[in-house]
Amino acid sequence: MSLFADILLPVPFDSFTYAVPESLQAKAVRGCRVVVPFGKSKVYTGVVIRTHSQKPEGVEVKQVTEVLDDCPVVNELQFKFWQWIADYYICPLGDVYKGVVVKTTAQMQFPSPLAIQRGMERERGNLSPAQTQAYTSILSSFETKDITLLHGVTSSGKTEIYIHLINKYIGEGKQVLYLLPEIALTTQITERLRAVFGDEMGVYHSKFTEAQRLKVYGRQVSEQPYGLILGVRSSLFLPFRNLGLVIVDEEHETSYKQQEPAPRYHARNAAMMLARMFGAKTLLGTATPSFETYHSAKKGRYGYVQLTQRYLGMQLPEIRVIDMKEMRHKKRVVGAFSLPLIEEMREALKRKEQVILFQNRRGFARFLECRQCGWVPRCPHCDVSLTYHKTTQLLTCHYCGYVSRPAVQCPNCGEKHFTDVGLGTEKVEDQTMQLFPDARVLRMDLDTVKTRLQCERIIRDFSAGKADILIGTQMVTKGLDFDNVGVVGVLDANTMLNQPDFRSYERTFHVVAQVAGRAGRKNAVGRVFLQTSSADSDIVRQIAANDYWGMFFQQMTERRDFGYPPFTRLIYVYLRHRDAELLEHLAQEMAEKLRKVFGQRVLGPDQPPVSRIQSMHIRKIVLKLDLTMATGKVRQELVRIQREVVASPVARNLNVYYDVDPQ
Repeated sequence: MSLFADILLPVPFDSFTYAVPESLQAKAVRGCRVVVPFGKSKVYTGVVIRTHSQKPEGVEVKQVTEVLDDCPVVNELQFKFWQWIADYYICPLGDVYKGVVVKTTAQMQFPSPLAIQRGMERERGNLSPAQTQAYTSILSSFETKDITLLHGVTSSGKTEIYIHLINKYIGEGKQVLYLLPEIALTTQITERLRAVFGDEMGVYHSKFTEAQRLKVYGRQVSEQPYGLILGVRSSLFLPFRNLGLVIVDEEHETSYKQQEPAPRYHARNAAMMLARMFGAKTLLGTATPSFETYHSAKKGRYGYVQLTQRYLGMQLPEIRVIDMKEMRHKKRVVGAFSLPLIEEMREALKRKEQVILFQNRRGFARFLECRQCGWVPRCPHCDVSLTYHKTTQLLTCHYCGYVSRPAVQCPNCGEKHFTDVGLGTEKVEDQTMQLFPDARVLRMDLDTVKTRLQCERIIRDFSAGKADILIGTQMVTKGLDFDNVGVVGVLDANTMLNQPDFRSYERTFHVVAQVAGRAGRKNAVGRVFLQTSSADSDIVRQIAANDYWGMFFQQMTERRDFGYPPFTRLIYVYLRHRDAELLEHLAQEMAEKLRKVFGQRVLGPDQPPVSRIQSMHIRKIVLKLDLTMATGKVRQELVRIQREVVASPVARNLNVYYDVDPQ
């Protein structure tokens, strides 16, 4: 009997049909991995999604060459979840599969039940009265709500509450997924949770090797899976048998949104859907809720629990706004530093306290500029200037990875001297070491943290007091716990405030509040210096006063007036092509077709701020959709219009993709 299998492959299509040899037919069942040829010379690992006897007409049908598994390694709820991701975020199912560990051709090792030691008694910390109240309120909220927001100030002890909740659910035979936005956070919290849950906990993220991730996956599909998974957004795709609770810590973080490659999903929203499929509860924890989450809590769609006291009586840090316009006018600025910040850092170091400096740009300088004519070296493949890295003496494109040596002289006018423009973490490090030559300095950004071990080393060394000053990008803002930080400096708030994005004020509030939360010790108030040229603006005053509610209500009024989330749903439509003129024509055509369906909800096409990446020109169309519009209907119309546009012979190499709920 002829048997065919629809195979899911890590390519941007839904599935491909292959013939199954008679010798493999008993093993090639839904959910098993198979090895198949693809194209002229490629070999892929795929997953069987359906078997049948219908041979495709008019196409060559290749054969499955190997079945890797004796039993399915993808369960039915995973398939359902993957399909939801593909439907909601408008991408092929193959794009979803690309992010799943089971695509490897390695044999999956299933642990022996005898090798798994399950601890029955777990030691955990006496919650404080405020934490106990919050814990009780969360359980009470779960009786009527599937999703609850825990709004707790920084250093209020949310993690200890999470531990008690995890212990409760594992004790009831349920599994727990604990999501964090950054690998750096899993590094710091792993030891703390391991001490409580031991071998009951699995850790999963992209910095682990393929073999390590496959080991976690194998345990999850065994008869005794982990009770607790700690991980970043990719851990959503692991198999679960009996999920009871999902914790999304730092739920406001934009890191939860996958940007490249597809699927461009939001892990927080996807986590809530995964929990719903299991009938599980979701706890969203943060000191600064995203507007969408807080709005849902205010409307009664989510439960809401507050935790307003810092743990062990620690006080919230004092935020001092430094008017950099005034400082420059009075000549009280040295490099990136105002004199008040320098003086406070010097005093803190005398007291043996540590300092954190935040600058949301890596590299040494944003670009180099010819002193004579203003020529700037740019990426030949992308519409951006090249960032200068002093350590490597290289110019780098942070979009495509192109690198080059700085020019000896300007190719435009022959000038041999260049000015470095802008401020990156590498330049901050350089200036810090000049100002404080005796201080031990660490830098934490994508240039210094390329592996899991590098990340662990920096966090461990700073926690152990082996460094006095930590300089970093947003990596240093996200919930890391340090006991001896007396001063935090935000060196340039304006780079965040002036982003051309309706979320820029909200995002700046989140970042400053989080990095400020790293300051403070028991019985000592931490000091935060916010350097900005917009000292008189409402948003800066709100940040300084930690006035989340004032910021929320002011920004929500503007969003309601101008039709932005959470009052509308946004979808960005991107078109890419190597021919800029042809792309403009195709983008206009697609926008007109969209307007016939969605009317004035369609804006553009326009050029995004970076309108060429890897030699591909880009156009962007914005859809502002009413919340009442059915998601399935919207997707159906978008896919139909896309097919009409790409059907033209001139559009053969056009790439169209979607960013649903962009951040």
